[in-house]
Amino acid sequence: MEKRNLKQCCAIKFCVKLNENATETYEKLKRAYGEHALSRTQVFWWHKAFLDGHESVEDEPHSGRPCTSKTDENVTKVRDLVRSDRHLTVRMISSVLNLNRQTVHEILTLELGMQKICVKLVPKILTNEQKENRRNVCLDLPERIENDKNFFKHVITGDETWIFEYDPDTKRQSSEWHTCNSLHQKKARTSKSKIKTMLICFFDSHGVVHKEFMPQGQTVNKQYYREFLERLRKRVHRVRPEIADTWMLHHDNAPCHTAIFVNEFLAKKRYFSGSAATILA
Repeated sequence: MEKRNLKQCCAIKFCVKLNENATETYEKLKRAYGEHALSRTQVFWWHKAFLDGHESVEDEPHSGRPCTSKTDENVTKVRDLVRSDRHLTVRMISSVLNLNRQTVHEILTLELGMQKICVKLVPKILTNEQKENRRNVCLDLPERIENDKNFFKHVITGDETWIFEYDPDTKRQSSEWHTCNSLHQKKARTSKSKIKTMLICFFDSHGVVHKEFMPQGQTVNKQYYREFLERLRKRVHRVRPEIADTWMLHHDNAPCHTAIFVNEFLAKKRYFSGSAATILA
């Protein structure tokens, strides 16, 4: 027991000898020790113990792990264990190291300055080569735009997306204005529509150039995408005749976009395939 707490226990025992109740004892300790005084629960426990004949002012030895174990050794153990597996919970760490959960939490947050953060989900982890290539493209674009102010007017880009029969309202979209006396409306939770179809849409700076809804059961494979590109090429000649010979096709690196079968078609039609864009000469 700390020396300060030992003095307060002696003071509680003295107050009990003077027949003062627990509330009076607690108020006197608060005036004497301020924020360092024992808690109300501790004062009342010691007061009752002395009334029941307890003579010692020190804690009796008891089994079990201590309520606090924030030693340098335990801090090192927690740090090494977390570094070996960062998915461990406070409960699991306390069980492995035989420490109090509150102590483990304090070591993680106060001593090690850690907090549990959810991972950020991304569509794909890029390689260093892909990152470098994207960086080079980004550095090249400002120069191309400076040399050709109409550069983006020749770019046609697009992608595939799922279109659902309906989208359920979010909690914010369902909010209503009410007074403090009006009844709050209830609404059953709506699940996402199971009826959906895929839309392929390509557009430029002026608007949509070509769009298609895929037939039910059809997937975007290399054969379908090749046929789509042929229809897109013909569509560009009809609706964008001014760029029919200079437009550039920009699409992502999906497997169906970069398949050898598709690249051969692009080369045959005098397309020049790049890592992020295909240019029509």
